[in-house]
Amino acid sequence: MDRTDPSPPRVSRLSKSRFIAGLQCYRQLWWRVHEPDASELVPDETQQAIFDQGSRVGAVARSYVPGGTLIDAPYYEHARRLEQTHQALRAGAPAIYEAAFEADGVFIAVDILERRGDVFHLIEVKSSTKVKDEHLPDIAVQLHVLRRSGLEIPRVEVMHLNRACRYPRLDNLFTRTDVTRDAEALLEQIPPEIESQIHMLDGALPVVAIGRHCDVPYTCPFKGRCWVNAPQHHVRELYRVGLGATELVQAGFITIDQIPESIRFNAIAERQRRALREGRRIVERGLRKAMGSLGPPLLHLDFETVMPAIPVWDRCRPYDAIPVQFSVHRIESDGSLHHVAWLAEGGADPRQACAQQLIAACTGAGPIVAYNAPFERECIRALADAIPERARDLRQIEKRLVDALPWVRDYVYDPAFHGGFGLKQVLPVLVPGLDYSDLEISDGETASLELHRLLLEPESISAEERSRLRRALLAYCERDTLATVRLVERLRELAG
Repeated sequence: MDRTDPSPPRVSRLSKSRFIAGLQCYRQLWWRVHEPDASELVPDETQQAIFDQGSRVGAVARSYVPGGTLIDAPYYEHARRLEQTHQALRAGAPAIYEAAFEADGVFIAVDILERRGDVFHLIEVKSSTKVKDEHLPDIAVQLHVLRRSGLEIPRVEVMHLNRACRYPRLDNLFTRTDVTRDAEALLEQIPPEIESQIHMLDGALPVVAIGRHCDVPYTCPFKGRCWVNAPQHHVRELYRVGLGATELVQAGFITIDQIPESIRFNAIAERQRRALREGRRIVERGLRKAMGSLGPPLLHLDFETVMPAIPVWDRCRPYDAIPVQFSVHRIESDGSLHHVAWLAEGGADPRQACAQQLIAACTGAGPIVAYNAPFERECIRALADAIPERARDLRQIEKRLVDALPWVRDYVYDPAFHGGFGLKQVLPVLVPGLDYSDLEISDGETASLELHRLLLEPESISAEERSRLRRALLAYCERDTLATVRLVERLRELAG
C-alpha cells in the first residue's frame, strides 16, 4: 500500500480512547458509543482541569520536536482530519502533530509522528512523569492502525515529563522512553480485540459483573449505573485487601459480614468486620495512650498546594507540591481558640512569604496536629529546601508534627466509615453536625484547581471572581483545621 494514500474513509465506531475503555469494560464502551451525550461523560471541573493540563503539556511537547504540521480540523471532522494528514505526508513534513489515521474501524490521532527519512517514529505524549502499564495498549492500537495504513514505524516512544528538570532550565523538561518492544508484544492481541469490541457494539448492552475493573486503571464514568443496587458494606469496602476483594466475590461473599473468621485480614479490616457483625462502633483501649499528652498551646495545621505540571518557580520540578495556603487553629492554656490564615497573592513565588508567616503562626507552640501529617511534613520540608535561611525554624515546626489519622484508623471503626478514613469521611460520623456541605469549595481537589487558577491563570478570572475565590478558599482551609480541633476533642472523649 502507498503510505501516502489513506484508506477510504469509513464510519469509525472505535477511537483509541474508546478502545481503551473497552479493554477495561465492555459495558462502559457500549454506553460511550450508544449514549455519547450521556451526562456521565460531561467532565466536572476537576476532570476538565486534568484534560486541560494534558493539552497544555502536549502543546509544549511539540516545541521539543519542532517544525511539524498541526492537524487542526475539529476532532469530529474525521474525513477532513484524514485529508489534512494525507497532505502533510505528501508535503514531507518533518513531523505531524495530531496526525489522523483510520484502519479496521478504528480512528486515531497520533500526538507526534516524527519523520526519520522514509520511516516514522510514533511519539505518545503523556503528562505523567513515567511510563505506566496502562499507556501500552493505547500505544499498541495506534501502532496497529499506522502499520495497517502503510507506514513503517520502527520505533515507538513515550514522551513524558522529567522529574529531574528544575525551573528555569527547561531544556530537559521531557524524557523520551523507547517502548517499541513492549508495544509490539501486544500487537497480536489488537486485531481480535477490535473485532470483538465492534461485534459487541452491534448487540444489546452486555452483562458485566461489578469488580476491580470499575476503578482500575481509571474510575468508570458509568460506575454509578452498575453500583446502584450494590448492597451496603460490599466486600470492596474492606480496608486494603486489594485483589482479594475480587476473589471474595468469586467465592460467593457479597458483604463483609458474610465472610467467615477463618479468612483472616489485616488488623484494620478485622476491626471493620467485627464492627459490622456487632452493629456498633468499636474503640480500642489503646487510643488514649496513642494520643498521649497534647498539652497547650496546641496547634492544628493544614496546607493547600498547587502542583504545576510545567514548573514556574525557581528550582521547582514537574508536579512539585508548592504550599500556597495554610490555616492554623491555636488552643491556648485557658482553652481559648484562635485562628490564623494565609493565602498567597499574585503569581510570584509564594514560598518565602509562606515560610515567614508559618513560622510566626507556630511560634511558641507545643504539639502541632495535622490529619495525614506526612502531607504537611512534605510541605514544610519543601519550604525548608527552598528557603535555607529559614530551614532551622521550619524543621523545628516539622519535629512537633503529630498525625491524627492513625488515632482513627488504628483504634476506631464505625460502620458508617464504609472502609475509608479520610477526614471528610470520618468527621460527620464522629462529629455530627460538622461537615463541608455549607462551603462553596468542599474538597481538596477543587481547592487545588481554584488555587491554580487564582495564582497561575489570573487572566482567566475577573477581579470580582478573584475576591470570591479567595473567600471560598480561606473558608475551606479554615474548616479543615477546625475539623481536626473538634475531631481530636471527640477522640479524647472516646478514649476516656
